[in-house]
Amino acid sequence: MAAATTMRKAEELVGKAMKGNDASHDAWHVWRVRDLALSLAREEGLSSNSDSMEIVELAALLHDIGDYKYIRDSSEAKLVENFLDEEGIEETKKMKILAIINGMGFKDELAGLALCKSFPEFGVVQDADRLDAIGAIGIARCFTFGGSRNRVLHDPEIKPRTELTKDQYIKKEEQTTINHFHEKLLKLKILMKTEAGRRRAEKRHKFMEEYLKEFYEEWDGSA
Repeated sequence: MAAATTMRKAEELVGKAMKGNDASHDAWHVWRVRDLALSLAREEGLSSNSDSMEIVELAALLHDIGDYKYIRDSSEAKLVENFLDEEGIEETKKMKILAIINGMGFKDELAGLALCKSFPEFGVVQDADRLDAIGAIGIARCFTFGGSRNRVLHDPEIKPRTELTKDQYIKKEEQTTINHFHEKLLKLKILMKTEAGRRRAEKRHKFMEEYLKEFYEEWDGSA
C-alpha cells in the first residue's frame, strides 16, 4: 500500500495543479471523486485488495491533472507520470493508474478508445467521475463551466447534436449549456461500468430529468 505520505503529496499536487480552475473542475471535484471511487470500490468488493484500493485512490486523485480543457503548459501533461516515478510507484500499478486516467474521458468513449472491463479499478474510477457530473452537483458544475466559457444558457434555435465525433465534442462549437445535458450528461447513466455506479446513477439521473422539465416550463413562461 502506498505510504500515507504519497497520498498527502498527491493531494498537494492536486491543490497546486488545479489552482485557478473554475469550480466545475477544482480540487473539491477531485476530493468528491476520490470519496466516491473508494466507496464504489468497497461496494464492488475491491477493499480486500490493498493494491486495488491504492490504484483507485491515486487514479481518482490525479485524474484531472493535465485536463485538455485547462492545460496551460505542455509540461503539465507529464506531471502525473513524473509524480508516480518520483514516488517509486511499482511499474504495473503505475501503468494501470495512467491507463485509467488516459482512458476514462467521455471524449474517448465517443471515439471508441476507452478501456472496457479490462480491470475493475478502471470502471470504479470512471463511474465516480461520471457520478460527479450528474445529479444536483452535476447541474451546478455544468452551469459553472458554461458560465466560465461565457456560454449561452439556452437557445431554442440551437438543437443538441445527436451524433458527436470526438473533435466536435472537444470544440463544442456554438453550443448552449442546456444542450450539454442532452449531448453528454443524460447519456452517462447507461455508460456506467459497475453495478454500484448504476445504482447511484439512477437517482441522480432522475433528478436531472426533473430539473430540465422545470427549466423548460419556466423558460416558456408556463410554470
